[in-house]
Amino acid sequence: MRSFKDYFLLFLKGIGMGSADVVPGVSGGTIAFITGIYEELLNSINSFDAEAFRLLFSFKLREFWVKINGGFLLPLVAGILLSAMTLAKIITFFLEEHPIQLWSFFFGLIIISSISVAKEISQWNAYSVLSGLAGIIIAYVITMVTPSTTPNELWFVFISGAIAICAMILPGISGSFILLILGKYAYIMSALKNLDTVVIAVFASGCVIGLFTFSRLISWFLQKFHNYAIALLAGFMLGSLNKIWPWKKAELFRFNSSGEQVPIFERNMLPTDYYSETGNSPMIIQAILFMALGFMIVVIMEKIAFAIKKANDKSQS
Repeated sequence: MRSFKDYFLLFLKGIGMGSADVVPGVSGGTIAFITGIYEELLNSINSFDAEAFRLLFSFKLREFWVKINGGFLLPLVAGILLSAMTLAKIITFFLEEHPIQLWSFFFGLIIISSISVAKEISQWNAYSVLSGLAGIIIAYVITMVTPSTTPNELWFVFISGAIAICAMILPGISGSFILLILGKYAYIMSALKNLDTVVIAVFASGCVIGLFTFSRLISWFLQKFHNYAIALLAGFMLGSLNKIWPWKKAELFRFNSSGEQVPIFERNMLPTDYYSETGNSPMIIQAILFMALGFMIVVIMEKIAFAIKKANDKSQS
């Protein structure tokens, strides 16, 4: 039986997970892993089976609550939602007013996060190297063929949620990172900021369906082919850096339903070319500082994770 303190700690861990999944490059699954709730999270997700829904539709709500470990999931999900809604406003502001600084921050985060993920590979061999290279190539190709903007129709929002939510149970890759690849990051952040209930509800429905559909498959893959899966993830993160490069110039446009001109293709360029072609400052010093900030955050998280693991090992001995 959990105490009030236990529920409050779960709520705080949910805040940490939500904060991580809002920021590309940092994984909510990683936060769950380092705070000691990863296995219980997977088991709770996988508990949504035929028996659970039979209990729900039979109105045996108490049995259903126990079956899905509701006392664990409720404070955790509440913390995730609170942090996601709060940070969305901050990130939307930076996307609109300071894009180079924000993308530089994300760029630094993803570089150091990919290195951090690669450290989890316990044994390097030819297959793990090939998995990493495959991840790099696949992600790079995806970022090249994915337009700068993708459809804002609800069907695509639903699919985006179904794919992105899988990252929650993958240590090393975040849901917002997937949204970046799909071209829906800014759109979903804006919906959260403006409390667009229709978009949020459709996206959340996609998340629920995706989570229940893929959680068992991902759990099995991580257990059976851990090193290859982690190498693939690390490579996927490195290959996606093309999408997050801070200095871009829009070259093709279309008009959305509101009559606004939005880019459908952006070309990466060097900071010097950015200045000569756009006339805007590339803000190189600020970009470097924000990249360094992304590095520092992940390093601090790793030190916290090590301290937590050390404390847990000491308490068990």
